[in-house]
Amino acid sequence: MNAPAFDPADHLPDDLLERIRERAPIHDRDNTFPQDDLDELRAAGYLSILVPAERGGGGLGLAEAAVLQQRLAAAAPATALAINMHLVWTGVAKTFSDRGVPGLEFVQDGAVAGEVFAFGISEAGNDLVLFGSGTDAAPQADGGYAFTGTKIFTSLAPVWTRLGLHGLDTTSSDAPKLVFAFVERTDAVETGDDWDTLGMRATQSRTTRLNGAVAAPEHVVRRIDPGPSPDPIVFGIFSVFEILLASVYTGIARRALELAVQTAHRRRSKSTGAAYSQDPDIRWRIADMALAYDALPPQIAALARDVDERVDHGPRWFTLLSGLKHRAITTAKQVVDEAMLVAGGGSYFSSNELSRLYRDVLAGAFHPSDPESAHATAASAWLGPREN
Repeated sequence: MNAPAFDPADHLPDDLLERIRERAPIHDRDNTFPQDDLDELRAAGYLSILVPAERGGGGLGLAEAAVLQQRLAAAAPATALAINMHLVWTGVAKTFSDRGVPGLEFVQDGAVAGEVFAFGISEAGNDLVLFGSGTDAAPQADGGYAFTGTKIFTSLAPVWTRLGLHGLDTTSSDAPKLVFAFVERTDAVETGDDWDTLGMRATQSRTTRLNGAVAAPEHVVRRIDPGPSPDPIVFGIFSVFEILLASVYTGIARRALELAVQTAHRRRSKSTGAAYSQDPDIRWRIADMALAYDALPPQIAALARDVDERVDHGPRWFTLLSGLKHRAITTAKQVVDEAMLVAGGGSYFSSNELSRLYRDVLAGAFHPSDPESAHATAASAWLGPREN
């Protein structure tokens, strides 16, 4: 018997999306975290969509979650981006369980119970990202680790219950080792109040300072050598992060295209009296936006299915994933730019939704993989490594 068809509205009903959409400009204006969005999404089971049904979750695959994140981002980009970071960890837990790798069952169970997992990987000036860390990971006698350092862009900062992070162990007999673990919110974790940005304001991605924050032994997930690695933690984070991130910015592109179409039908030329939708130049511009946007969802769906189905792309995985993220970001920005031109001067006012999308889409440039990294990865894949 065939499984029932996936219906996004079953997990993100239209009325819920509309309430989230209505709150988005308020949180952007006031620079506040969308607590009501989180509460409603939690109540709807959204935090556990990637948890297997046998553990009490939604049982969805990464491909299905990517579709939902596109829908959520079209309503409220910052809410979608914040929730993305929680879904990254539940997605990594899914890649582990799908491949028979133990260690992240507590993430799945926590998500079902309503816990919120934040992503504590980014560090100022650390272009190694997953392959290195400036945070000190000090081994404890019981097998746990104490982390001291500073993490930036910690989305969900006001509400997370566990922070997934990494640090460098330089003192163990087999050091150096990169340590991936989860810490709880305690007095050893200081959350800054420094998120006052151009866009994506509701993510509240504040700076996090760790002052000996302890991860219990059962929450130390992996110890691996620094540098590029085939370890499941690296593939899990990289694949889920890039695919879900591409989904958020694809959702922004979709919404910008919708707003451009609405505006073209509504605006009328003073000289001809015809709707702008009949103007050849406007039609060309919107067609160009649509042609660019239409390429993104199939790419996301294909790579997400490959992760779900455990397709082996070998070393090609990294250029495929970083390329997907790069194309989604650059295309979304292009589409929003064009939508602003279609909408005209009214889109320049901060109260206009397109103005908010214009600011939100700029955040894409700051997520890994950045354009330099994506191009370097692609060049190495096709040309081989650079000669020293």
